[in-house]
Amino acid sequence: FSDEMVELLLFALEDLRQLLQQQGSNLMIKFGVAENVIIELAKEVNPTHVFIEQEVEHELCMMLENVNKSLSSCLLGLTPEVITWKTPFYDNLVDILPWSFEDFQKMKLPIASPVVELPRLPASGVDFPWGDLPSLAELKQYTSNDVVQEEWSSITRLSAMDQLRKKRRPISESRELLEDEQPRKKEKRRKPQESAFITSQEKSVGGGATRVLNAFAAYLRYLEGTARDEWQEVHEKLRVTEKRQGASFDALFRPALLLGIISKRQVYFEAIKYERERNGGFLSPFGYSTTTVAAAIDSVSSMEWYWLLALKSLRYKNKSSSIRIYQWKNYIVQYTVADRHKGPNFLLVHGFGAFLEHYRDNIHPLAEGGNNVWAITLLGYGKSEKPNMVYTELVWAELLRDFIVEVIQEPVHLVGNSIGGYVVAIVACLWPTLAKSVVLVNSSGNAVPEYNPAFSESKDRRISAEAWFGARFLQTYFRFNIKNTVKSFYPKRSDRADDWLVNEMTRSLNDPGAIFILESIFSLDLSIPLNYLVKNIEKTVLIIQGMRDPLLDSQAKLTMLKEHCKGITVKEIDAGHCPHDELPSDVNLMIMEWVESLE
Repeated sequence: FSDEMVELLLFALEDLRQLLQQQGSNLMIKFGVAENVIIELAKEVNPTHVFIEQEVEHELCMMLENVNKSLSSCLLGLTPEVITWKTPFYDNLVDILPWSFEDFQKMKLPIASPVVELPRLPASGVDFPWGDLPSLAELKQYTSNDVVQEEWSSITRLSAMDQLRKKRRPISESRELLEDEQPRKKEKRRKPQESAFITSQEKSVGGGATRVLNAFAAYLRYLEGTARDEWQEVHEKLRVTEKRQGASFDALFRPALLLGIISKRQVYFEAIKYERERNGGFLSPFGYSTTTVAAAIDSVSSMEWYWLLALKSLRYKNKSSSIRIYQWKNYIVQYTVADRHKGPNFLLVHGFGAFLEHYRDNIHPLAEGGNNVWAITLLGYGKSEKPNMVYTELVWAELLRDFIVEVIQEPVHLVGNSIGGYVVAIVACLWPTLAKSVVLVNSSGNAVPEYNPAFSESKDRRISAEAWFGARFLQTYFRFNIKNTVKSFYPKRSDRADDWLVNEMTRSLNDPGAIFILESIFSLDLSIPLNYLVKNIEKTVLIIQGMRDPLLDSQAKLTMLKEHCKGITVKEIDAGHCPHDELPSDVNLMIMEWVESLE
């Protein structure tokens, strides 16, 4: 959790404790390893039932599994029944959930109604030490001994943009940079008494359920105007976070949804209720009457789809990999690992339109040499979540940085194809301690002689009208031509562009939010040349180039790279844009020999 999320958590716990006390119960606060704390409490109260919330994030799933095992082995007498608790949109349909969102929509499942009347809860009957809510400082002090290496803790504090600015600025401007990094003083204004922006950063809505629902009511009624101070504050935040149409809902309300302050189905029914009020009790078959209603309903529906897809992915195991979930900035990201606990770590990053399974014949062959091989599906691709946001190469670089720091927790050999290659080059450039080496497989980006690194890029990227229309044209084009397009990337072995690969790309293309990633084609900034990104690390850079890449002149690109990236190693291969999947055995051998020479 970020500092703001921890603050929101504390406010949510305070509200939850008050709600439980009103219903005749209470909330216990304890510190410690969850497995140990829960087992000790279970020994004390000898429970008949233990309720656990349904989770998909890998570390939480492991914790719950350990609790379950401990309950079975540590308690004398009858083992308590463990019951999974959830608040889904729909009934339990994971077993019948189709992989395709289009097929899912055809099921036309009704959405479960939220609970209206809160039941009275039985009193504990025992005077337990319920514990006190800690302050933010106390909680941060308690969690300061996290397993993440202390020397890496500062790496994630600066954004990729700020790190890039820092790298590009001349030393003479260092004082100005330090001033830029300090939080700017905001003009003092009177804070509304019922404000839902309760954290020090004031970015996201929080507090109790009543306060969050009041803020949501203000959000829905953005077009109506208001004299209420706290509603005006919500409208102001909406305008700031609306980077593209509808993106403000996620930015403002997703943390409250993640913490359970309000539920997805509660948001859905409140939005539908308001829509009926606007339309005399009717719902139009042609869409919603305001962008805020559409944003709220689309967002929670999309969140539920990716949650269900994550549950299905965790249950489904194929011959090449088993899926794990990493929650990054409150979004679901899928990854896998072939872990042999011996050799170095590899992190494989796919290209545009692909996913971790594109390394289907690389993950396990590379791991068989005694290596730990990780592969990730970037946010916006495959079965990872596709939230309403502006995707950039720096967003993906920050995702990889945080994944290495928080999950792998050791330096890695970065391997990237296409746009994935460009992103791993950014990671190695901005945070060199994370990368042992970089392998660029038909990477995006070029070499630019006499590149001037003077910083001129705006922090804000918004979607233009051209990008909006272009993305929708591409989506239509790919629906009818994706098979031929993919086959053109495999000139040596077109059989590798098989039905499975084409069908999975088509499936992803029809996911909710897929249009946002297509829009990013027109907003990605590849102006930072590869020779600048790999400067000072050339001797740890391997370039594998498919010489029959239909997207560019491979020979001309290699000539420029060799001239302006002194010290890099180049391997040419008779393949197209995706050599790692077209000729996996050859590429695996190149990578293994490269890493062995470095190690």
